[in-house]
Amino acid sequence: MAVIEKFLGQQVDIPEALNYDLKQGLWARREDNTVVFGISQPALVLSAGLKDLEWLVGDGSTVDAGESVVFAITGKIIYIDAPIVGKIRLNPEVKENPGEITADPYGRGWLFSIEPDRHVDIAFNSLGTAAHYLESLQNSEGFKNPEGIKGGVSGICKSVYTGIGRQNIERGEPS
Repeated sequence: MAVIEKFLGQQVDIPEALNYDLKQGLWARREDNTVVFGISQPALVLSAGLKDLEWLVGDGSTVDAGESVVFAITGKIIYIDAPIVGKIRLNPEVKENPGEITADPYGRGWLFSIEPDRHVDIAFNSLGTAAHYLESLQNSEGFKNPEGIKGGVSGICKSVYTGIGRQNIERGEPS
């Protein structure tokens, strides 16, 4: 298990037994003839957690790689795409209790599984390894701001945050 001690002020895990959709920060686990997907801890931290979600496809439908399957409300609004082609099964537990995704992202908090239209090993191995995922995070805000400094670490973020703070002070509001 790769552990990042300071990633936007939090400790996050990247299990090495899983594969990852590098672009979206989804983890993948092979189970029999399916691949199960969920949101990795680093992706949850970068998106400021998950508040709610809506399914964009029906349970049991066939999805294409790149097709949006989940509409997620995090610190921002994101669309989660199917990483592989196949028949999708949705996790009804996370729809009822989205907190499970944050509480147990690599267990009960899985989002969906896909039975690939090609051999499951080929589909699973088309995803990145934990080492590839860790490398893809190197230029993320999580590594650039390991302490989780409010307002970020870029010059633009600092300027915007400072400006907002000054406006609040001028109006007599706490920042």
